[in-house]
Amino acid sequence: MSLKKKTAVVTGAAGFLGSHLTDLLLAEGYRVVGIDNLVTGNLRNIEHLAGNTDYEFINHDVTKFIDLPGEVHLIFHFASPASPIDYLKIPIQTLKVSSLGTHNALGLAKAKGATFLIASTSECYGDPLEHPQKETYWGNVNPIGPRGCYDEAKRFAEAITMAYHRVHGLDTKIVRIFNTYGPRMRLDDGRVVPAFIGQALEGRPLTVFGNGAQTRSFCFVSDLIAGIYKLSQSNYHEPVNIGNPTEMTILQFAEAILRITGSDLPIVNKDLPQDDPKVRQPDITLARKLLGWEPKVSFEDGITQTVAYFRDFLRIKG
Repeated sequence: MSLKKKTAVVTGAAGFLGSHLTDLLLAEGYRVVGIDNLVTGNLRNIEHLAGNTDYEFINHDVTKFIDLPGEVHLIFHFASPASPIDYLKIPIQTLKVSSLGTHNALGLAKAKGATFLIASTSECYGDPLEHPQKETYWGNVNPIGPRGCYDEAKRFAEAITMAYHRVHGLDTKIVRIFNTYGPRMRLDDGRVVPAFIGQALEGRPLTVFGNGAQTRSFCFVSDLIAGIYKLSQSNYHEPVNIGNPTEMTILQFAEAILRITGSDLPIVNKDLPQDDPKVRQPDITLARKLLGWEPKVSFEDGITQTVAYFRDFLRIKG
């Protein structure tokens, strides 16, 4: 007689990260319930799961009460707009999903006695005055700037998650996610990886904001999801950085995209957006020590896979 499968809930299940997390959980033997209201998610990301008896999708807005029948063992709260274009366009929804939505997801975890993991962000560090960023750094965030709706929403989500841990004894985890890329990103989401790849594949100049000297650290999605799953199985409750510490300037990244796509296009400069972080690099000492985790996929391999995905996407679309 086979053992009954444990149930994991993923909010934001039709998004870039939520869909990849779902795939890993199914591979690990979980039954998965995905929740998404498709504001920024896309059913295309989970269409390969149609007919999978271990997967159930529910179209629901998590800022409204969440009620599910039966046992729930793990909850991953990944619902949230995650690109500047999104949270500048829908700032109130962005604030609500990480405040009301997190409250509702925590309520479900409390009711079910489930482990809860919140997808937080390196944006909690704002435009950092410490480099690289360690989990002990409190950040440099403008709460009323154009990015404040996302940064402060995620900081609140961390605070209420820790409150539920301390007050209710809930088993909670917090992952601070750094720049991540890979298949299933939206081509038009405004983040630098799909922006540059899309521009290169469509024969348009690559748009660099500022002089391109600002830095980012890019982690391939399979590495990130592996780290998040390891964190969910740990006994650690405070924030953990998951990301790739290999740092490069935006200009270097643009040049790499041109090389990998075989493009000979100009790079044009535009004004740097307000409060855009000048540096971003995770200190992953804690993840290495606590989880035995570090990224494995090289930048070259990850970008090559991502370019191939977008080539196919554009061919199907066009």
